[in-house]
Amino acid sequence: MFPKRLLDGYFSFRNGKLASEKTRYKELATSGQNPEIMIIGCCDSRVSPELIFDSKPGEMFVVRNVANLVPPYDKDPNSSYHGTSAAIEFAVSALNIKHIVVLGHESCGGIKSFIENKKPLSTVDFIGKWMSQIAPVSSSLNINNQYNKENSKKLELGVISHSINNLLTFPSIKAKINNGSLAIHGAYFLISTGDLLVKNYKTDVFDIRIG
Repeated sequence: MFPKRLLDGYFSFRNGKLASEKTRYKELATSGQNPEIMIIGCCDSRVSPELIFDSKPGEMFVVRNVANLVPPYDKDPNSSYHGTSAAIEFAVSALNIKHIVVLGHESCGGIKSFIENKKPLSTVDFIGKWMSQIAPVSSSLNINNQYNKENSKKLELGVISHSINNLLTFPSIKAKINNGSLAIHGAYFLISTGDLLVKNYKTDVFDIRIG
């Protein structure tokens, strides 16, 4: 049976937001989507970009994966990471997105498991291979499988910067940044307070606090 929680939520949506934005939904159905912002976030259930940024239907193009990772540009058809890359390509080339935000967060379970080297991340499976992308980041930050809040936050922020750097390996993104039609941003959501840290490109650290 379809989960009762989802049915209850759907009827609440149908009688609430859908009813109040019916015209908007009809327009989106006929005219298609035209968002200006893409969010690349973590699939953690506590961190919903649509809720955090109070977005309306059609305003944001959201892609979520484990640990908000962006793989580097890779034309190899046998690569395992083309799901996220395909979404990025669609957003940039088809939707003409004006902003890409890589959104990380505190207390990331994927990051914690990676640092602790626990199963299933330590085994050869889908998530293990996916998370192996951040091994160079962890090494450069001298995390060394030492889990604590400081190391966790350090790696969570490092992964955001790593993903931003990988975005710059996409030729279409680099071209649009160079002509001024696209900007990339890094942000970090503090679940415990609701505050947002934004990467400052003048200092290259997340020292802009909003909240």
